[in-house]
Amino acid sequence: MATTNLSNYDKATIPNAKKFRFGIVVSEWNPDITENLYLGAKEAFLENGATEENIIKWDVPGSFELIYGCKKMIETQKLDAIIAIGNVIQGETKHFDFVCDGVTQGIKDLNIKFDVPIIFCVLTDNTKQQSIDRSGGKHGNKGIESAIAAIKMAALREF
Repeated sequence: MATTNLSNYDKATIPNAKKFRFGIVVSEWNPDITENLYLGAKEAFLENGATEENIIKWDVPGSFELIYGCKKMIETQKLDAIIAIGNVIQGETKHFDFVCDGVTQGIKDLNIKFDVPIIFCVLTDNTKQQSIDRSGGKHGNKGIESAIAAIKMAALREF
């Protein structure tokens, strides 16, 4: 995980997002974190030319469900890129490892199978404070970084 401000980017190097449609699938688990990530992503899309009507948000119960949510979004919506937003915090059991690995592999598989880029915005931190720091705290907002990646990948699809 980056330890610099994730929100810094050079707007002059970002393609205009006006013509793109974006999906954002958001886990409801740890909503204080995931909603901040969503708001950061939405703000970055709008600041770079996307319109409100071209940003679709779906909520799913947890990070593991992001995979199905993204798959269903690809199958039912005409989109140029999707962001999968979640948060998994290390606990006392191996559940953390299984969820993180499953979500990572599932999103990777969707990127291989479909021609719609899915941006991985799942914070996998050791502590709640680390998640706070990366969702609008001292390290910025990973949602903003993910939106910039989504815009760049949507532009790449045009080639």
